[in-house]
Amino acid sequence: MQMSHDVLLQAYQTMRTIREFEERIHIENTTGDIPGFVHLYAGEEAIATGVCMNLNKDDYIASTHRGHGHCIAKGCDVKAMMKEIYGRSTGLCGGKGGSMHIADLEKGMLGANAIVGGAPPLAIGAALSAKTLGDGRVAVAFSGDGASNQGTVFEAINMAVVLSLPVLFVFENNGYGEGTGHDYAVGSGDIAGRCAGFGLPAQKVDGTDFFAVQKAASKAIERARAGGEPSVIECQAVRFFGHFEGDPQLYRSKDEIESLREHSDCLKLFRSAVCADGQVQGNQLDAIDEYVAQLIDEAVSEAQSAPFPDASEVLTDVYKSYL
Repeated sequence: MQMSHDVLLQAYQTMRTIREFEERIHIENTTGDIPGFVHLYAGEEAIATGVCMNLNKDDYIASTHRGHGHCIAKGCDVKAMMKEIYGRSTGLCGGKGGSMHIADLEKGMLGANAIVGGAPPLAIGAALSAKTLGDGRVAVAFSGDGASNQGTVFEAINMAVVLSLPVLFVFENNGYGEGTGHDYAVGSGDIAGRCAGFGLPAQKVDGTDFFAVQKAASKAIERARAGGEPSVIECQAVRFFGHFEGDPQLYRSKDEIESLREHSDCLKLFRSAVCADGQVQGNQLDAIDEYVAQLIDEAVSEAQSAPFPDASEVLTDVYKSYL
């Protein structure tokens, strides 16, 4: 594993925070107090954590409609995130972005994006800026298996290769583009293999294995930072909830989710690995569980009591003036 005790605990805390955040949103969403669509990241925590722990605060990430996990892994404030999802004025985006457009530019989080395949073009723009300025930053674009079929994604990967941009494209392949199976929708059946055809390093890893993701991301990000070479990582993932909250999931068998939670839970796999290795004790992870549960309780309580944006602000933050 070659990670310090403290780093292992931090990785677990990040994954546990994402899981607890999402499980709680799943419950709170049923009250009707959360506006707009919500897409949960539960099951994919090892990917965001394994990638983002290799990034600096000034590095960039571009996200998807399923962006809560990416936000937390990049260091966004959990309580401000919860307020944003509740549409409150003290949220990360003043309550105007909500779940699908949550962002924090100060953390390099360029935003969740409701446009399928919207992240790669944004990420290469950030990477081009970093290369032009020579500031050593890198950019990461998160996309799903459905987005891997978008023309904008192909164009972004090609441009990254042509211009040698410091960017990493991460494809979170959870098997479903909304409700369409990956095996049907991806002609080659191999996202990483198809991307390699553009002329950049591309590999496939187990997205439920934090250590596999971290190792692959570490090498790719180091390569990008050192010489501006782009890379692709396809993470074979699972998601525990539907495409969106309210998705009837008729495309999944009744026992599929139960089986995934039992055998493919990245938090269980992480706990088993680090405790067996002897670097971490189970009671230390239990303490993190308790801390995170309290944090999310507080986040929900504070979000529910936070003020809504004033009606007079409805037209602010719509257009950016460069004058």
